Amino acid sequence: MASQSAHISPNKRFLIFFDFDETIVDETSDDMVVQVAPGQHLPGWLKDTYQPGRYNEYMQRVLAFLAEQGVTESDIRNVMEKLPATPGMLNLFQFLRTRSLQDFEVVLVSDANTFFIESWLRRAGVRQLFHRIFTNPATFSRDGRLVMRPFHSHDCPRCPDNLCKQVVVRDYVGRRTQERGRSYQRVFYVGDGANDFCPALALGSRDVVFPRRDFPMHKLITETHESMPGEFKAVTVPWVTADEVVQRLKKLVVE
Repeated sequence: MASQSAHISPNKRFLIFFDFDETIVDETSDDMVVQVAPGQHLPGWLKDTYQPGRYNEYMQRVLAFLAEQGVTESDIRNVMEKLPATPGMLNLFQFLRTRSLQDFEVVLVSDANTFFIESWLRRAGVRQLFHRIFTNPATFSRDGRLVMRPFHSHDCPRCPDNLCKQVVVRDYVGRRTQERGRSYQRVFYVGDGANDFCPALALGSRDVVFPRRDFPMHKLITETHESMPGEFKAVTVPWVTADEVVQRLKKLVVE
């Protein structure tokens, strides 16, 4: 599901993608929702149903279990709203928000879900910054259960069955380039996880990837540079705090 905030100007110079879990927020939202479960943990039989590559289906079962235990929409929203931002991330959002209207087109692509993400963004006051959000759709049913569905299906062997972020990034950049009649000056990607490595592979030599330092995305980029020189084309700028992303962007926008 892709949600949008407003009409996008065709004149944006740069496109920047963000992951959500452990990139925008300093936690994994799927893990934190367990706080509303009885005793703040899931039963062993439920955790044992997880299968590699099928995490989305597992989370659907988790959300159904929480509803059966009487967990409400407001219970889940309260947990999501309290997730801490990663260090410097709100400063990065402020920088993007105060730049020229012609500078940044901001897109979020995440394997979380619409309810978790929208709850946090609105609470943090940054929802309007994002022109598009690509994530698993999640809505509450009449009986109060948060029902999550897979974003799409794909053939990528690297990614979970429900979402390949490279497919999203390629499709979005291609469509927007056609709509605009020209390419972006640069594309940026800010992420942390293994599933952020796949979309970063699609970026070119003028583009910049910001992997969170020593997280899986950063490690996979480093390993690729060592084992297959030239395979990973984008400039890599690791970060510990998002203030480092701000400093690099300040330099790039004036080039």
